[in-house]
Amino acid sequence: MSEPTEYENVILLKQTNQLKCLYTIIRDQETRRGDFVFYSDRIIRLLVEEGLNQLPIESSVIQTPIGSSYDGHKFQGKICGVSIIRAGESMEQGLRDCCRSVRLGKILIQRDEETALPKLFYVKLPTDIQQRYVFLLDPLLATGGSASMAVDVLLETGVKEERIMFLNVLASPEGIKVFQDKYPKIKVITGMIDEGLNDKKFVVPGLGDFGDRYYCI
Repeated sequence: MSEPTEYENVILLKQTNQLKCLYTIIRDQETRRGDFVFYSDRIIRLLVEEGLNQLPIESSVIQTPIGSSYDGHKFQGKICGVSIIRAGESMEQGLRDCCRSVRLGKILIQRDEETALPKLFYVKLPTDIQQRYVFLLDPLLATGGSASMAVDVLLETGVKEERIMFLNVLASPEGIKVFQDKYPKIKVITGMIDEGLNDKKFVVPGLGDFGDRYYCI
């Protein structure tokens, strides 16, 4: 389930009591790594399920075990996940939990220390990605710089903009605006929209460095 927002093509998870509590846990600096991973995984699972809700479906008639026909539905087309290394890899298991044998791609983008701009280092994508709906995975949408570069890679590969869904745990208004201006057909699916960015371009109130907290601390 999702909630309406002031942003076009932004899908915000329904702000339930459960979700509010989950976010309080992962935002808390006192939360230990094991708990951070566990509760982040729960949020990621909800994001993936909402992404699946956005996929188009078509009619499909099947037979039940008692010999009756049932007018059901099936997804139109296949999906794949593309994670922005490394934090985005934390979202891959949540996608696998919902979609068995799902294909995955990876994009490595790092900030150039001299220019402070994102720089592309590595790309590995499914060979038939042009025919698939793509779940782009990265926990934080801050400035939108790295995510924009990842989207550009997908578009250059032949993926249609309207077939891309960007899943993130937290989003900033600044990052959302970047996507609205550059990629109006991409759906951004997020769990919460924070106040904004500070002078160091960190999401506020945020939750710190997601990758470090998920993998290291």
